[in-house]
Amino acid sequence: MDSDRRSGVPQYHLILFIILILQSFSGLVESYTNHTVGDSLGWYDTLEKPDVDYDKWASTKNFSLGDFLIFNTDNNHSVIQTYNFTTYKLCDYEDSTDNDTIQWSSANPTSTNPQQITVSVPLVKVGITYFFSSDYDGEQCNYGQHFKINVTYGQGLPPSLESPSDESPGPVSPESGDDEAAPDTIVPANFDNPKDTSDDVKESSESVSLLAFSKFWGVTLLRPPSPSLVRIAFDFFSPTARIL
Repeated sequence: MDSDRRSGVPQYHLILFIILILQSFSGLVESYTNHTVGDSLGWYDTLEKPDVDYDKWASTKNFSLGDFLIFNTDNNHSVIQTYNFTTYKLCDYEDSTDNDTIQWSSANPTSTNPQQITVSVPLVKVGITYFFSSDYDGEQCNYGQHFKINVTYGQGLPPSLESPSDESPGPVSPESGDDEAAPDTIVPANFDNPKDTSDDVKESSESVSLLAFSKFWGVTLLRPPSPSLVRIAFDFFSPTARIL
């Protein structure tokens, strides 16, 4: 009798209902995102790349705690992060304080053969954050190499960004004296650098089948359910499942 009841059409309504309930508690928030600054143009001033417009680029993005900014540039350009508007407006890193400004990458103006580098900067504080390059007495900053963003709470910080290890390498210090070459990636080793999100990610066949089924019964899903939720629901209602 139980078997007959399980094999009837109504069980699929129950499957769909269970999936919708589970999905409502499964974290509908968006994943952490890598934002490549300037997209394909990279991180340069307008003297080198006249088409860059970082304020316009930033205006099209949503930034949250735990996201990363990825700066693709060379060692003739620096990456300065500050929460101090005056420091940002003056394009001057030298007079900043340690608690409001970070130099993630320092430039080497004497280099005759610039080396390509990638600098990864985690977003760890809610609110307005400024970025600029302060080299050549602020010339790069004055020529367009600057922007500001507003960081929202989102999901909050992942555990790896809440308590960085004391042994992890920090941002470059202007007093370090090591200007010969910059590492490929300047970011503490235990930081989670998430994969780029994409709108073109293919759903699993289970999700597609469920969407087709939901449309057949006149039910609209706001978003495709995850494969794990589909498996849970179908396993629960499968003929071999044990009834408690």
